[in-house]
Amino acid sequence: MKNKFLFMLTAFLLFPAFLQAQVMVVRVDGNKVYLDTSSLNRNVQKGDLFKVILSSEKLTNPKTGKDLGLVYNYSQEGKIVEVQPLYAVGETEEDKRIAVGQEVVLTATAPTQQVLPASTQEADKISTHRKTVYDPVEQEIIGVTEANVTGENNFITLSDKGQVTVWTRGEKGALKEELSFALPAAKRALAISAAPVKDNKAQIFVSYFDENRKTISTAVLENQDGALKEIATLAYFAKELGCGQSKQIWLQKPFVSGIYPGNARLLAYTDGKFAPTKETISTYRNWLTGVNRYAVESDSAQNTVYTSSNGRLRLVLSNGKRAESKDLFAGAPNRVKYKQEILKFYPSVQVFGPEGNAAFAAVENVSKLGILSDTFGQYQNGKIHFLTFEKGRLSVTNTVELDGVVYDTACTDSAVLAAEVLPDGNSSVVEIFK
Repeated sequence: MKNKFLFMLTAFLLFPAFLQAQVMVVRVDGNKVYLDTSSLNRNVQKGDLFKVILSSEKLTNPKTGKDLGLVYNYSQEGKIVEVQPLYAVGETEEDKRIAVGQEVVLTATAPTQQVLPASTQEADKISTHRKTVYDPVEQEIIGVTEANVTGENNFITLSDKGQVTVWTRGEKGALKEELSFALPAAKRALAISAAPVKDNKAQIFVSYFDENRKTISTAVLENQDGALKEIATLAYFAKELGCGQSKQIWLQKPFVSGIYPGNARLLAYTDGKFAPTKETISTYRNWLTGVNRYAVESDSAQNTVYTSSNGRLRLVLSNGKRAESKDLFAGAPNRVKYKQEILKFYPSVQVFGPEGNAAFAAVENVSKLGILSDTFGQYQNGKIHFLTFEKGRLSVTNTVELDGVVYDTACTDSAVLAAEVLPDGNSSVVEIFK
């Protein structure tokens, strides 16, 4: 127990040296362990320390049922004795529990600087974006948006427990709860959107995964006489695209090709019901949270931007080619197990500004100490990167650091809206002004 505590303390103190890429055991030969280090973002050195993750178990508060993350069981600490370009060899006490395919926590014996793309290094120095952080609320917020629900512009949030809350801005950074609605326990909340599709009153669209039926649907909510009422259910995944008054709701048919969704169709209210129109955009097999469309190259053509499976943003140009970001934006804390697969709902990519000279806002979530981000989907804090399209590439121009993890974002007329989930499980709504 003491050794485990000392190791975790050492990892914390050596945070700049902590590796957030995947290190895996690829061979075991007695007390020698061969590690694949080909995807690391710094050089491994002789003398670096490592531990193999032998197993993990879910930690839950027995009274509240709140998921607190995973507890890991480690091997004895070992030391790197040989370094090659794509792998390293470590020595540790011989342990029959160590096997090929297990993941490894690796720390340096001396702090080293994590290598980041030059554009991100420059952007992290100074942020020119003003932000407002509202007082924390006792919810783990996985989705946030803004719309006029109560007669003024409201923040609308979705918690991991499926609670929809409509807020007004109070005094001194406080949020005042006005309305609320709770999804049934078996319906796993995924995303929230809001826009006035029916008449001039905003409707709220809550997409969820039904764990019993293994389907994805969307509940449509409306403020009726001071209470949120469910007025329709759509057999689609729904997501808003656009900013403020120009937002539109788009629908996506789930599981059109195996685990992948179909392309998106614009939602309209006609003949007394909500239904998709014929207007379509390609989502490149992404869920709509990782997709957007805007006139980026010029004011005469629409371009689609999406989060690729390798983590980079890709902008589809009018000539059919792709412009990519150097940086990675596929950190997805919002995920659902469907059959034997994991569905990842990437944080939204926001696009705004003058047509032909647009700006992008995308989320990077930083993995927890000892946790491999893409494997376990657990993170410690987020950043909002602002990018522009220049010289055939999407490049970071500015970065706003946040104190918590970001599941999703929204776009208002004046700001990028996020909800940061803090280490204590509470959340703060954050406005980052354009």
